[in-house]
Amino acid sequence: MSALTRRALMTGAAAVATATALPQALRAAGRARLPAHAAPLPLSDIRLAPSDFATAVEADRAYLLGLSADRLLHNFRKYAGLEPKAEIYGGWESDSLAGHTLGHYLTALVLMHQQTGDTECRRRADYIVAELAEAQAKRGTGYVGALGRKRKGETAIVDGEEIFPELMRGEIRSGGFDLNGSWSPLYTVHKLFAGLLDVHAGWGNAQALTVVLGLATYFERVFAALDDEQMQKVLACEYGGLNESFAELYARTKDPRWLAIARRIYDRRVLDPLANQEDKLAGFHANTQVPKLVGLARLYELTGEQRYRTASHFFWARVTQHHSYVIGGNADREYFFGPDRIARNLSEATCEHCNTYNMLKLSRHLFAQTPDGGYFDYYERAHLNHTLSQLNPRTRGFTYFTPMLSGAARDHAPAGQEGFVCCGGSGMEAHAKHGDSIFWEGEGMLLVNLYIPAQAQWRARAATLALATGYPYESEARLTFTTLGKRGRFPVALRVPAWAAGREQVTVNGEPVTTGHAGGYAIVERRWKAGDTLAITLPLELRTEVAQGGGRVAILRGPLVLAADMGPAETPWQGAEPALVGDDVLAAFTPVAGAAATFATKGVGRPGDLTFVPFYRQYERRSAVYFREFTEGEWRKEEAAFRAEQARQQDVAARSIDVMHFGEMQPERDHNLESEQSWPVSYRGRNGRDVRSGGYMAFTLKARPGPLVLQATYWGDDSNRGFDILVDDVKVASELLKGSAPGRFIDIDYPLPQALTRGKSSLRVRVVPHQGQTAGPLFGARLLAEKEAAK
Repeated sequence: MSALTRRALMTGAAAVATATALPQALRAAGRARLPAHAAPLPLSDIRLAPSDFATAVEADRAYLLGLSADRLLHNFRKYAGLEPKAEIYGGWESDSLAGHTLGHYLTALVLMHQQTGDTECRRRADYIVAELAEAQAKRGTGYVGALGRKRKGETAIVDGEEIFPELMRGEIRSGGFDLNGSWSPLYTVHKLFAGLLDVHAGWGNAQALTVVLGLATYFERVFAALDDEQMQKVLACEYGGLNESFAELYARTKDPRWLAIARRIYDRRVLDPLANQEDKLAGFHANTQVPKLVGLARLYELTGEQRYRTASHFFWARVTQHHSYVIGGNADREYFFGPDRIARNLSEATCEHCNTYNMLKLSRHLFAQTPDGGYFDYYERAHLNHTLSQLNPRTRGFTYFTPMLSGAARDHAPAGQEGFVCCGGSGMEAHAKHGDSIFWEGEGMLLVNLYIPAQAQWRARAATLALATGYPYESEARLTFTTLGKRGRFPVALRVPAWAAGREQVTVNGEPVTTGHAGGYAIVERRWKAGDTLAITLPLELRTEVAQGGGRVAILRGPLVLAADMGPAETPWQGAEPALVGDDVLAAFTPVAGAAATFATKGVGRPGDLTFVPFYRQYERRSAVYFREFTEGEWRKEEAAFRAEQARQQDVAARSIDVMHFGEMQPERDHNLESEQSWPVSYRGRNGRDVRSGGYMAFTLKARPGPLVLQATYWGDDSNRGFDILVDDVKVASELLKGSAPGRFIDIDYPLPQALTRGKSSLRVRVVPHQGQTAGPLFGARLLAEKEAAK
């Protein structure tokens, strides 16, 4: 069964195809039932007890308080004509995406204040809002921002606000991540919107709402100047969850102007197929899409329009059941690939954190609309195994990707680094609120969705709750009503994960009780009093789980993904990819004394025995998560081919000097890609780029001394594609693809003359199609050392 296939509501073609049928599927027969709607207990009423989650919160708090608000405000003041108070940060904050971090930072400060009560977080957020108000007043247009733009033919970055009058005049040059020379400007605007709205909601900061209203009015004028075709062209560039922000502004003000704009921020190319329950996600940048669906979920809550609900539920079901890795993350090198192809897309750049962060937001919305444990089975999986792995509590560094490639190490950015990438921003937020989804309520029922040690105030019953547990390492969780001001009869629902398969044990004050069941919960309804303890014990057994679409297995213990420990991150790993061999591989797993959820194998690992540990804790280790599984007979047949393929991959990896991934935002920026008449493509789950007649593309690869080979990857079915490949303006190949390798990708090597590469640290590669023809698509390019030189 797929790792993320849940209960009856989430399985079967009919359930997936008919999102509108979900509410009926969520009701259980008999007296036990879940509420029609639910809401989380306020984060400010939750305090975490010691656990890995609480440790992550404290690491994040230290990170947040170590940042300078004035450095993040640099461009906001500079572009408004005010003197900056501190130098600008580097990385993306010194690029045309500047300002997105400040929006994340505002949200994170609010969440951290709510989670911990830290008054410094509130003071900083209020200070930033006041600074933004000053910059907005100085501009005098309602706009406030830090985003930049690069004018055509220039390299200097200037105030990005100047693109918006261009858009209003109909001058629109829109791409996946570039809009008139600015990097995803509406994405950056959304982050600021969201942060200001969060400050307003956090403690009623009226100035934050005033700044938002000014910004909203400015963009109301921008969007009003665009007809529908122009609007769609603008929305082809990443816009984050700006639809959600305008919807939320409507919820706060009840002004229908903002609802009208929220409805109009609707990318038909992506969202119409989802509303029609069609999975056409392959080839789309994943995190560009997820926030759009969060926005639709919010629009459904405000309008009741079924198409918004259908699209958001269908998207969630497809992503969690057909596009997700075992840790709950999705996408390879930021892009969705075809459904049920997990085993074919195991790389060092899987599971971008922003995707999972936004999928968890979407899960919360959908659960609130129609409570069912299936949503929190996914939430727990991703929250525990992906989110918790994203922040190294020792170094306070965040990851961008969480690799599923065997032997890969995580790249936790050093604390204080100045990259300020998107996943650092979503990481600031994610680790400020680990208590926000533990307890929910609805129609007088208390629901426990996550088993994380915490204390809480339940205001509806004037109650103090204590949840004590060593889960997921220990099997029992105990909920105690420390105080209960409003005693009486009411139901308490404890989520029973699907993998527990009805084998949970529930007690009240140490005595077994009979429970009702509905939607993945064990429900106890009785007259409760102060001091009562409700406990649940879940079977934490080892199991294998097949990757969505088959081909590989992962090892889990309860909700915990286990990974083979492949050694320290600082030590290069060049061994053969591990496999599991045997008719009952789990029988060969033995617990390691004194090490929580750690197991040693004997006789089933290939090429040798393995030690399995909790994946998320491998902050400074190399991991293997997915394994090919063989019986002894199958292994004997496959071993030779298996080892030959491993040797080939190792050889290429060992000889690789630099690798270019086409059609992907960050790699193309990192390699200084320039192009005309060239577009990203996606096929068979791989991203690439072609060049049409009259155009070109050029990119830079790192080089080193010695004989070098340029290797390009093509789809073997492509034919009648003629083009030249030049290196530093010298033609090294005139290629004509002939469809000579149907059904697979092929690598073609182009040896480079040593006279061309001697003494150079980088090479500029240029691809130019022949007249009337197309170049590529190329699905990758890498610079290799020749085999002799690599020895």
